Amino acid sequence: MASLACYVSFAPIRCSSNRDNNPNNQQLNSMKINGTSAMSTTKIEGLTQSSTGLGTTLVAVTSRAETEYNTNTKEQTRQNIPTEKQLVDPYRQGLIIDNGVGYRQTVVIRSYEVGADKTATLESILNLLQETALNHVWMSGLLSDGFGATHGMMKNDLIWVVTRLQVQVDSYPIWGEVLEVDTWVGASGKNGMRRDWVIRSHETGHVFARGTSTWVMMNQKTRRLSKMPEEVRGEISPWFITKKAIPHDASLKIKKLDDKAKYVTTNLKPKRSDLDMNHHVNNVKYVRWMLETIPDKYLESHQLSSITLEYRRECGRADIVQSLCDPEEDEVQQGNDINILNGFSLPSDILVGRGLMGSFDMGPMKFTHLLQIKGERENEEIVRGRTTWKRKISTIPFSI
Repeated sequence: MASLACYVSFAPIRCSSNRDNNPNNQQLNSMKINGTSAMSTTKIEGLTQSSTGLGTTLVAVTSRAETEYNTNTKEQTRQNIPTEKQLVDPYRQGLIIDNGVGYRQTVVIRSYEVGADKTATLESILNLLQETALNHVWMSGLLSDGFGATHGMMKNDLIWVVTRLQVQVDSYPIWGEVLEVDTWVGASGKNGMRRDWVIRSHETGHVFARGTSTWVMMNQKTRRLSKMPEEVRGEISPWFITKKAIPHDASLKIKKLDDKAKYVTTNLKPKRSDLDMNHHVNNVKYVRWMLETIPDKYLESHQLSSITLEYRRECGRADIVQSLCDPEEDEVQQGNDINILNGFSLPSDILVGRGLMGSFDMGPMKFTHLLQIKGERENEEIVRGRTTWKRKISTIPFSI
């Protein structure tokens, strides 16, 4: 018997999902019937139909548009990105402050955010800065589906890139400590934006750290820096305020290191887990590469008190990175005396039980850093950095 083929249209089969209960989503589907001599059972939209006689097999064709609708609806439901300004976020314990333009989030230092001494790591602090910045944009109602990008930025294929970051750490919070992180934005020149942070104790108000950063826009397709479109300026400028977390921002240029640097780590390769949603290496990973170049013995006895980063270019998945670090030897003793008893000054090493001679074995207090991509002909700078350190104060052996 010759096979029989024809196309038929049928009314849509209604399912139990909320989407299908919407009459606007109903549509006609085409089905092809191939005549065969065998009996078959076919599943159609969650239902089962058996046929005999011609032994027809029904093949349901789901439209591509319907599939994309399902996917987008699920993503929107999971993210639930606000389309209007929100004042309180109970899930993130965040709220809008500073006359409706600043943001404050309450966080707890978790076990995986601390090191062996039970204090928060620098990476954890930097991650807090990034997370609260994104949550600030989230609550503003301006967030599109990009990595902190507004609706106007997405229309123009623009993303944010950081050009400079400075963080000052007075002391480090400990495991389980409850913090308040405040963040806000302001103008930086004609085409840039400044974002600042203050991290303080929720219980006492003691300030642990302050940060400031400068951001510009880059075209996501050409990877070139872009001017700020007026549409985007209109979105973000109402959120600008003038106060600064670090009033006296020292903008001293960071010198470029060469292969004569004292400490060098080569053949650093980005992993997939190092990439962010913009498909380049995350800023926090850069800091990790920098600090890993400093000798372990130094890190065991010192803690970072400030870091300044100047970003030159992005780093991708296939790049091979070299980390250079050079100590500033003339900073051995500067800023390490503790004043007690009517202004009398004693080296801090006496107070931590290392004796009078301990102060002459302090080591450098500042380092200059460079991350660069190793090229066949020349190297390309990724980021320059400067770090300032202080000795870890252990238990004082006597009372004052």
